[in-house]
Amino acid sequence: MWNTGIALLLCALRASGELQQETEPRRLPPPGKLDFGYVPAGVYETLAHYEPGPIGILFHLVRAFLCVVQPNAFPQDLIVKLAKDKFFIQTEYQKAIYYEMGFLVCAAVGLVFAALVPLIGLFFCMCRCCDNCGGEMHQRQRKNADCRRGLLGTLLFANSLVITMGVLCAYAANQNLSSQVKNVRRLVNSNMRDLHTFANDTPTQIDYLISQYATAKNKVIYDLDNIGPLLGGRIHDQLDKEVHPALDEVLNMAGAMRETKEALDNVNVGLEVLQEGTGRLNFNLSLVRTSINRTLNDPGCHDEESDATSAQLCRNIRRSLSQLQIAANFTRLPKVNAQLEKMNDVLRTDLSAVVQRGYDSLNNTPLMAVEQTRSVVESVRGLVDGIGSNVSSFSRVFPVQSSVSNFNIFINHAHAKIEEHYPDIDKMDFYRWIGCIALCCMVVLVLAFNYLGLLCGTLGYDKHASPTTRGCISNTGGTMLMAGVGFTVIFSWVLMGVVTTIFLAGGNMEKLFCEPFHTKDVFKVVDTPYLVEPKWKNFIPGLLYNDSDLELTAESLYSTCKENKGIYTAMGLDKVFNISSFLNTTLLTKDVVSQLDGARIDLRGIILLEAEGRQNLLDFSEAGLSEINYADYLEEVNKGVTVMDLLLFATELEAQTDLMPRGALQSALKGHVGTLRQIHSQQIVSMEQAMRYVRARSALNQSMRFLERTASDLPNKVLAVLDAINAAQNLVSQNATRLINLETRKYTATIVGYFHQYVEWVKTSLALEVAPCKPLSNLLDTAEIIACSFLVDSMNAFWMGLGCSTLFLLPGIILAVKLAKFYRRMDTEDVYDDIETIPMKTMEIGNNGYHSESPRGVPNPMMTSVPTCDSMSRFPRASAPPRHIDW
Repeated sequence: MWNTGIALLLCALRASGELQQETEPRRLPPPGKLDFGYVPAGVYETLAHYEPGPIGILFHLVRAFLCVVQPNAFPQDLIVKLAKDKFFIQTEYQKAIYYEMGFLVCAAVGLVFAALVPLIGLFFCMCRCCDNCGGEMHQRQRKNADCRRGLLGTLLFANSLVITMGVLCAYAANQNLSSQVKNVRRLVNSNMRDLHTFANDTPTQIDYLISQYATAKNKVIYDLDNIGPLLGGRIHDQLDKEVHPALDEVLNMAGAMRETKEALDNVNVGLEVLQEGTGRLNFNLSLVRTSINRTLNDPGCHDEESDATSAQLCRNIRRSLSQLQIAANFTRLPKVNAQLEKMNDVLRTDLSAVVQRGYDSLNNTPLMAVEQTRSVVESVRGLVDGIGSNVSSFSRVFPVQSSVSNFNIFINHAHAKIEEHYPDIDKMDFYRWIGCIALCCMVVLVLAFNYLGLLCGTLGYDKHASPTTRGCISNTGGTMLMAGVGFTVIFSWVLMGVVTTIFLAGGNMEKLFCEPFHTKDVFKVVDTPYLVEPKWKNFIPGLLYNDSDLELTAESLYSTCKENKGIYTAMGLDKVFNISSFLNTTLLTKDVVSQLDGARIDLRGIILLEAEGRQNLLDFSEAGLSEINYADYLEEVNKGVTVMDLLLFATELEAQTDLMPRGALQSALKGHVGTLRQIHSQQIVSMEQAMRYVRARSALNQSMRFLERTASDLPNKVLAVLDAINAAQNLVSQNATRLINLETRKYTATIVGYFHQYVEWVKTSLALEVAPCKPLSNLLDTAEIIACSFLVDSMNAFWMGLGCSTLFLLPGIILAVKLAKFYRRMDTEDVYDDIETIPMKTMEIGNNGYHSESPRGVPNPMMTSVPTCDSMSRFPRASAPPRHIDW
């Protein structure tokens, strides 16, 4: 079986059907983790676990008793030593006797019991035949006779109950063994079916492992088809970290150009608006000044002798006329037409479009990667297909189906051989059952006499009847009790002999095999180096692989299969066929790695900023923005409309005019006051409140400040932008090789990683899921269940119950003999006189209680009523009166 099984397993592990190609597109998992699905697994139906049910309590009691009888630990060293000495115990007999001491003592007790009980029974019988040992049919009457009879009856009944429980336990164990023998066929059949499942599913599972190469292959093809976004995209992402900021700076410059041109337009427009408004105001104010000067030339202003006050007021007004003019003189500010013209020339080149072409050129990296690696991708595709072909061609070398067929034939043949023995097993079990029933019937026969004796004796007892006048039923009860005693003597030695024999066999099997099997001490003995075969260190690999140095033990094999792991791991098949050497990732992907490492991606075709864009930046730096006098513009913008508030000026002028005498001068000056107020309300207020002027002023202020910031160190800023572009361009064109090689290695590692995942999945599946060897451990567990749980436990429970019953037969003998005296009809009894309750014979007997003649030869008148039958001459002891102490 082993050789055929191993041949099957090796072929199944090495071989499979053709590499399956997926005809339907399978949904690919996300990048990274591959989904190989679940290995198809058969269902093993054998449950190698036994629950005895209520009788298990009896089994536990037996094991507890055996632990008391044999408390020593499993003698592993002793058994190993005996096995090496071919079980010649002469050298180790002391240790063997010490270990078996408990069993030997119990066996000695049983043998003594079996030998002495019939011998003692023989002497007891002879003694009773001589009217000794309770054989005389005379019973002395005592005051406590009823109490003694009741006590003896109770004790005998209790003793019989204990015997009954023991024989019931023995009967239950006997029936349990017979019923479990019927389950042997079911267990064997399920184990054989599991072996068929194990053999038939293993090639299918191996086929599935090899077919899942398509999953890794499809993922590799998918990544090869998407080498642009995967490899080129990674290269782009890495370059973008350095290139994008440089292009962003150029794009910002393009925005600054447009904003500069807009600011220059705002300056010119604002100047026109402000110059227009302030020009009219300046003209009107100059007219007012001129008019006031003419008015102040009036003679009244010069006649200090006649009117000194007016003259002084006129001089004050003339001095204040210098404040009657505009403050912000925008007419003196030049326009920025020259700069605006240069900016128009600069903006004729769309720098944003040039920068966008740079972005597009950089974003074209994935497409460039696809175009430049097309031949490499095709080559790798061929290599991937070649790996699949190699795996498929390798699988056809080994005859899997023939090995499976041979293994199934072997299983069927073994099963048929086992089936042939079922009739013999059933016959042997029947004979065993009959024998055990016969033993139980021996005890039941004794119990029947005891129970019938107790029943008849109790029901037929009459307390008013004397021992010689007891009824037939009571006498029958006593006779049955004595019959039970007789059968006890006849059967007890047979029962004890059988109990001792089964005890020695079953107890030692429990302590030397069943219990060590559960603690795995048996495996330690089996795995002892050089035990089974002196030249083999480990006998399993020596037997299977002819290499005993392999670390494969019976315990490891059983434990691994118990966990339902793969046979590849359990039997150490990696030492015979190393799947890692066949599915070596390095060897499988060596050509793939060399092809991918040979891929070359040239990015010198990427132009980030064309010459036109570079010149445009230089022209912008030379647009003359630094030639504008920003201080003058900002100074005028920050000034008010007039030097002095016109309302305040008009108010002061009116106040001074009111101090003058009435006349033409006063009236003229009053008219000028009204004119000033009119100018203020019509021009100044409108200029301060009209949005046109407000916006123009604000736009001029903001534009000048923006232009001032833009013009600040503009040439150096442009040079810095150009330096950044040059550095980015140099990175892309000259120094990107290291980055490309790094990303190519990462991409290659990803491709190789798919093969590695497949190989690791195959290894893990072989170790845990392919050909799970639970049926092998189930075979051993089934053997243990049949030998220990079915046979040994039932045997031990049988001798436990039968032995308990046999032991309690001894006190039953004593109790039955004593109790029978109270039930049987006696031949003689004690006779008493009615006068003073003194026995009649006391006057004719001596101190020793025996009959004697009268000393004087004179007949006693009181004896005239005594019958002529002299019982003393026939039964001299039977007429002895009871002693006073007996009363």
